[in-house]
Amino acid sequence: MMLRYFLPALIGVVTLGIWEIWVVLAHIPPFVLPAPRAIFAALLANADTLFSALWMTLYITAMAFFWAVISGVALAVIFTRARMIEMAFYPYVVTLQVTPVVAIAPLILIWVGFDNVDRALILIAWIVAFFPMLTNTVQGLRATETGLHELMTLARARWWQRLIYLELPAAFPSILTGAKISGGLALIGAVVAEFVAGSGTSTGLAWRIIEAGNRLEIATMFAALLLLSLLGIFIFYALSFVEWLALRRWHESFQSKST
Repeated sequence: MMLRYFLPALIGVVTLGIWEIWVVLAHIPPFVLPAPRAIFAALLANADTLFSALWMTLYITAMAFFWAVISGVALAVIFTRARMIEMAFYPYVVTLQVTPVVAIAPLILIWVGFDNVDRALILIAWIVAFFPMLTNTVQGLRATETGLHELMTLARARWWQRLIYLELPAAFPSILTGAKISGGLALIGAVVAEFVAGSGTSTGLAWRIIEAGNRLEIATMFAALLLLSLLGIFIFYALSFVEWLALRRWHESFQSKST
């Protein structure tokens, strides 16, 4: 069990050590590749600015993720209840997913207005995070065992009883899997949205990366990238922890790990 945490930590320390030594011995300029010590120094020197930007990026990501979960589950329920609605709208959902968000982000910024940049960023990030939530929920709802449906039919269950007491609990593992994917994509969408916004009104980490790059403050860029990576890791493991709490007592995937 300890190896699961010790080995990644060891590899990380060794990598940082090699990086530090290589930068010094090869005389690499700091504006090309800063040493790890310079990156951590830049992180400490710009802690107030970077952590406020981190909070802004986290806010955009959390809001986009929240609406992706709500809208994805709601639309999945509608699709599984009404086949005609799914046939009519699913191609447009796929079109929205496969269209590069970078291409439509400027239009969203114009339509929403530069006075409401935060709303535009949330909408752009939502577009990226929405599709996995929808598809995983639809798959989970339709994967319910036929025998259980037959029991609900014998019990004369109404459609909403079938949904609440059978299909949603059975689809819960798939919903959580979709949430884990959407959480990371919401962060990616937030970063892409901030890059596209290209305005000082966007004070997230992506804007700080652009700002530091324009000033050739490469160590600060790496510090912002470090915070973005740590935020992504936090989101993934937080959602994994929620999945473990929800499924560990009854789902077979966790039962097999515990035995």
